Amino acid sequence: MNPNILSELYKQHVGSEPQNIEELPASGSNRRYFRLSGEQSIIGVLGECKEENEAFLYMDRHFHDKGLNVPKVLAQVPDSMAYIQEDLGDLSLFKAIEKGRQTRVFSDDEKQLLIKTIRQLCQFQFAGADGMDFSVCYPASEFNRRSILWDLNYFKYCFLKATGLEFDEDKLEDDFQKLADVLLRSSSATFMYRDFQSRNVMIKDNEPWFIDFQGGRKGPFYYDVASFLWQAKANFPNSLRQELIDEYITALRKYKPVDVDYFRSQLRHFVLFRTLQVLGAYGFRGYFEKKPHFMQSVPFAINNLRDLIKTPYVEYPYLNSVLTNLVALSQFTDGLQKRALTVRVMSFAYKKGIPNDASGNGGGFVFDCRAVNNPGKYDRYKPYIGLDQPVIKFLEDDGEILTYLEHAYSLVDASVKRYIERGFTNLMVCFGCTGGQHRSVYCAQHMAEHINKTFNVKVELIHREQNIEQVFNPHNL
Repeated sequence: MNPNILSELYKQHVGSEPQNIEELPASGSNRRYFRLSGEQSIIGVLGECKEENEAFLYMDRHFHDKGLNVPKVLAQVPDSMAYIQEDLGDLSLFKAIEKGRQTRVFSDDEKQLLIKTIRQLCQFQFAGADGMDFSVCYPASEFNRRSILWDLNYFKYCFLKATGLEFDEDKLEDDFQKLADVLLRSSSATFMYRDFQSRNVMIKDNEPWFIDFQGGRKGPFYYDVASFLWQAKANFPNSLRQELIDEYITALRKYKPVDVDYFRSQLRHFVLFRTLQVLGAYGFRGYFEKKPHFMQSVPFAINNLRDLIKTPYVEYPYLNSVLTNLVALSQFTDGLQKRALTVRVMSFAYKKGIPNDASGNGGGFVFDCRAVNNPGKYDRYKPYIGLDQPVIKFLEDDGEILTYLEHAYSLVDASVKRYIERGFTNLMVCFGCTGGQHRSVYCAQHMAEHINKTFNVKVELIHREQNIEQVFNPHNL
């Protein structure tokens, strides 16, 4: 359709011709968006699918009447193939939280925008569903078994097969049916946005406004929470996700009682489903349509999937096995080790100097063990080091070193967690004592084992004065 029709709509609404028409960057759909500027700035839309346009126009009027933050449609052509709407500006939530996405450290302002958004999502789902005619929704009026299997097969044919991974389709289909059963036990008469993510939220006057909801339908509220919090390139650390889930649950309690344990358990299944659905979309848009934006998102979605299946989905054993093999493919693991955290733990003698940090990061933790009771004062322990049973028994019977290590664990654990979330690759933890033989060796050994067990990261252990080195590899990628 010719963009000139948008100029006619603009003139009808404003009373004058637009001075400029600028086509905006394309999104995932085939809809075309334009900014028409002049006496007013207005967004014009050309859509190729009449039913999709009609769904959007109906929903927009309905949500606007409910007082929800959506762009008001100002005028449309009779066949609904073109319309103009309120201009919400250029600041999407995705852009507004850019620094947080890049560093995985979200400022208070960024967190407040996210909190406002997820609270309003709940209002959108419940208040927005009140009185809605779901028969207008396109391409489906509700979230049902057919739509679930469409998305799962989208993943199978457009992504899984494209990777070249071998799998048994019958067994996979059996688990798809089981997953559908679990998802359908959460049916509700709420509005399911379906593509609720930070690119579809605009920030105007520091408030979130919702756009691109034309694919919505009646369905469970879990789906949108999963879609938003596990958006591939949003890059939310798990700690922030948990905060936002708590905010959503608080908002949800205004509309219904909430069993928090059940909510979290059921949400996990929707996160899996949404992750598979977006991988299918990335496969189609990236592998087949060759759109680079979608290919760039694949590693982020694979990382989400990799984290998810660290706690296996025992309900779907074959699917879980296929996904485990999928995330282990070389095309998704090449370079992963380069981005993974390595913690170097070292024991040393103060009289020979504090170790240098070979990574170039300028060092890390240095713990002074010299205040702990020293077995080296006693002749019978001088032939031994902190790895030998007589020294271990001395230190642990005394008990002082156990309390000391518990404090060290707390400090280091907090940093390792944040380093992982922020994508840092190196951390150094050093323990020093007088001779680098007993106390520092004991502490470094236990710290290395503790970090590897707790966080499943690579740990390089060096007992400098003993010329002993050991590597603890992560159990899996």
